[in-house]
Amino acid sequence: MSVMADRPTQQLRVVRVPRPADPPRRQRPRLYAIDGIRLAAALMVAAHHYAGTWRVNQPGNAIWDRPVSDIMPTVFHVASYGWIGVEIFFVISGFVICMSCWGRSPRQFFVSRVIRLYPAYWFAIAFTTAVLVLLPGLWDRMRARDVLLNFTMLQAGSNVGNVDGVYWTLWSELRFYLLFLLVVATGLTYRKVVVFCCVWGAAAMLTPVADFRLLTLVANPDGAWYFIAGLALYLMYRFGQDLLLWGILAMSWLMGQRELGKRIDTVEHVSSWRGALLIYTVFLLVMVAIALGATDRVRWKWLVTAGSLTYPLYLMHYAAGTAVISRLKDTMDARLLVASVIAGFLLLSWLVHRVVEAPVARLLKRGLETSFARLRNAAS
Repeated sequence: MSVMADRPTQQLRVVRVPRPADPPRRQRPRLYAIDGIRLAAALMVAAHHYAGTWRVNQPGNAIWDRPVSDIMPTVFHVASYGWIGVEIFFVISGFVICMSCWGRSPRQFFVSRVIRLYPAYWFAIAFTTAVLVLLPGLWDRMRARDVLLNFTMLQAGSNVGNVDGVYWTLWSELRFYLLFLLVVATGLTYRKVVVFCCVWGAAAMLTPVADFRLLTLVANPDGAWYFIAGLALYLMYRFGQDLLLWGILAMSWLMGQRELGKRIDTVEHVSSWRGALLIYTVFLLVMVAIALGATDRVRWKWLVTAGSLTYPLYLMHYAAGTAVISRLKDTMDARLLVASVIAGFLLLSWLVHRVVEAPVARLLKRGLETSFARLRNAAS
């Protein structure tokens, strides 16, 4: 018998080291700076609506009966750029949505969006409708059936007007959520989010020449590049910078500046493209600094409260606020009136957050989780 026969049989084991799906994550504290930027963006929008715009085809200002540039020229010059707060919201939304739903299931993503969006929104509809009934004249009254449809937040899909004009941004947000839900359902990874940014960006780029209404509706070319910028910035925050993410961010800046110009040409005639681009560029640079950790030491607790005021303030300030200003414009200095109305809405927003938004969100979350648990049990 040979020596080889006396040896026990040995099997060669091949050990495969799994390749990580994502680059290593950086652990960072809560981003308090973003809470502050959100409130600043909401205040920009409010200032613009009160002191930086006028209705198209009307010789004077719809609120003040004469151009704001004559009443308070310095305030008007600054407030005329406040509309860029909306684009800032879209970028932050892309960042925050990606951050908040990482590692979550589609069910958790759905619940988080419902309890975040609807409680304050429902109150804002009731509040604005009541104010416009009590202070008629500036805004046309809507039919009751259209007001009721607004409670769904889907009125734009039915070609029904908004109770408050600022709700148009919610339609862009909802379409972003539906698209991103497809990625959440497969499990978020660095690669999948990058692919999503590239595919969505390509669709948004092709839409203007495609003349295909469904593609336009889904791709949302007016807002896509701002959300994409936010997604790229979050990937920088979570995994660190690389050339691919810088490329996506650069492309979103280049496409975004064109959208800024289009908005100025069609709606915001009171501001210039150069000024708007400067403000937007500075904002993106600040977001890059946040993503790369430059603001990690900013941990002021009051910024959390500031951030919580943003959504109620944005929802309630426009129609109701301009109706109030229209009634009181001859009673005090215009600058004092604008400051007082903004301060009043900040206080109201805090009350809405504490008394309405937070408790209703808890009830909704409990009810939805119970409903989904019943669905799981029924399917088993």
